[in-house]
Amino acid sequence: MSPATGRHPDPGFWRGRRVLLTGHTGFKGAWLAVMLDRLGAAVHGLALDPAPGDGAFVRLAVAPLLASDSRIDIRDARATAEAVRAARPGIVLHLAAQALVGASYADPAGTFATNVQGTINVLEPLRGLTGCEAAVVVTSDKVYRNDGTGRPFRESDPLGGHDPYSASKAACEIAVGSWAASFGRELPPVGTGRAGNVIGGGDFGPARLIPDLVRAEAAGEALVVRRPDAARPFQHVLDVLAGYLLLAEDLAAKTDAPRAVNFGPIEPELAVRDLLAAYGAARGRPVRWNAAEGPVMAEAPRLALDSTLARQALGWSPRLGGRTGLAATAGWYDAWATGADVAALARAQVAEVLA
Repeated sequence: MSPATGRHPDPGFWRGRRVLLTGHTGFKGAWLAVMLDRLGAAVHGLALDPAPGDGAFVRLAVAPLLASDSRIDIRDARATAEAVRAARPGIVLHLAAQALVGASYADPAGTFATNVQGTINVLEPLRGLTGCEAAVVVTSDKVYRNDGTGRPFRESDPLGGHDPYSASKAACEIAVGSWAASFGRELPPVGTGRAGNVIGGGDFGPARLIPDLVRAEAAGEALVVRRPDAARPFQHVLDVLAGYLLLAEDLAAKTDAPRAVNFGPIEPELAVRDLLAAYGAARGRPVRWNAAEGPVMAEAPRLALDSTLARQALGWSPRLGGRTGLAATAGWYDAWATGADVAALARAQVAEVLA
């Protein structure tokens, strides 16, 4: 555990509280379900079926933790509204999304439909819903108009995005702001959490760095890296999720709670090549990788977040941090590769972060 200290999610707030968690079958959503269960919340899930094959929902044994499990496409407004009302949530944590840059090029219209219209479909039934105290909508560190300078983005910076994924998440932010401004008297307090490049066990998504490494090593091959020098705010999933929970607590309790918050690492952003070197050092064996040949998908060379607001307004600070987060991630995948009980390991990691 890193020496960083900060405010922890409050079990007294979450114990017994009904929470609607969208996207619970995905990587971050599965981890958040485990964290909420540890805190004593009653978790009502709303999501698509998990992707075929290995994934966090199955490997973290999330299904038994849920009070209800609705498998719904959030683009279906009627079904989404019925599920939201049936959950009778005290808190809404909206993580369901099309979350891959590459997939957004293949299906830009579907990406916008999920990330913008889907978010509206979750917000609409909250209007006038008795007992709902707060909602957190998860977007991305890619919502900002990237000017190429590499400076850390602040919450007041202009929104933008060139690729369909980034643009859809920026549009989601605009939609949330519009709903809050237009229907604020009918809605609970709504805020957005902006983070990206999370790592942690159980991620098997396509075209993601650590999952790609795990697949390459399982096949006895060297990892092919698209952009070795691209720098990103890599951080462990549990650090980010704790921030979302703190934001929800403050939205429910404070009239001056921030309505958009960055959650980024305290350490400097890492180039991909440096992250792979640190990952190899954390697990005690180096990573074999080669740079991709030929043209690669367009991506910003550097992303950085200024998380001053999260630290000052929410008291948030990463508990794991860079090195410990890398070690926790590597340890999970090594345990998975040997057939160990990775659900129990995940629960131990959650308990440590919340302690």
